[in-house]
Amino acid sequence: MTQYIIRRLVHSVLIVWGCATLVFFLIRAIPGDPVIQMLGPEYTPEAADALRERLGLDESVFTQYFRWMGNLLQGDLGSSITGAETVNSAILSGLPKTMSIALMAFLIATAIAIPTGVLAALKRNSFADFVVSFVAFLGVSMPSFWFGIILILIFAVQLGWLPSLGYASIAEEGFVEWIKHLILPSLAIGAGYAAILMRFVRAGLLEAMSSDYIRTARSKGMTEKRVVIAHGLRNSLIPVVTIAGIQVALLLSGTVVIETVFSIRGIGRLLVGAIFDQDYPMVQGAILVVAVIFVFANLFVDILYTLLDPRIKYG
Repeated sequence: MTQYIIRRLVHSVLIVWGCATLVFFLIRAIPGDPVIQMLGPEYTPEAADALRERLGLDESVFTQYFRWMGNLLQGDLGSSITGAETVNSAILSGLPKTMSIALMAFLIATAIAIPTGVLAALKRNSFADFVVSFVAFLGVSMPSFWFGIILILIFAVQLGWLPSLGYASIAEEGFVEWIKHLILPSLAIGAGYAAILMRFVRAGLLEAMSSDYIRTARSKGMTEKRVVIAHGLRNSLIPVVTIAGIQVALLLSGTVVIETVFSIRGIGRLLVGAIFDQDYPMVQGAILVVAVIFVFANLFVDILYTLLDPRIKYG
């Protein structure tokens, strides 16, 4: 197991490096010149050359790449070419907001998906099963930004229960305000995620409950509750954990739109703005952080398999 984790860590580093390299060259293939955009009406060829030299954009692409990689090994992601802040400070400011939304959305999704999936499986082809499946279909069909706007209209505008915009820092405004600002954006993302996850819980539990070991457990006189939870649900969670790991990427990508709807300056909104401004260092840094989160989330899922099913061994 230890050897497997070490190999996966090496592979993960190579994947992140490949992703960073690909983004570095692709972002420079986008038509347009950030220097011209930065100068605006004050553009002159002389001013453009001077600014390009100051930013290091007059050097060859490969020289820029090796300089960036050297700084990256020292933990320096560079500075924004369109603003005064460093990439490190911008990411450190935006990452807690994005991760708070993603984590809350994940908790909401699992809190909805697991009990409803179990209910639908145990009440197969009943009215409850049809209702849960229909609601899941609606959850998958609704765009997160549209659902977010509906939530704002209902809970912020009409009822006034929750704030509609912005993010509250837990250190500055307290835990209650932090939660209140997270509920609507997290629910907007988590609803669709819960619908997908619920379908996998239902399908996995149905398959598990028809297995021989379930019949053996029942024949030993175990209560139905223990059979379902200790044997059926645990064994049905492996495909659920797989899709949960894959859906981490969807949660992070979903925050791009939701952060715009709720005016939260997280990694997603930072990345979109940097792409429009052709802020090369900011785009590279933001995508690098997302790639690291995604790669190591999948590594965590692989390790979690062995806890759910001891029969799984990694060589």
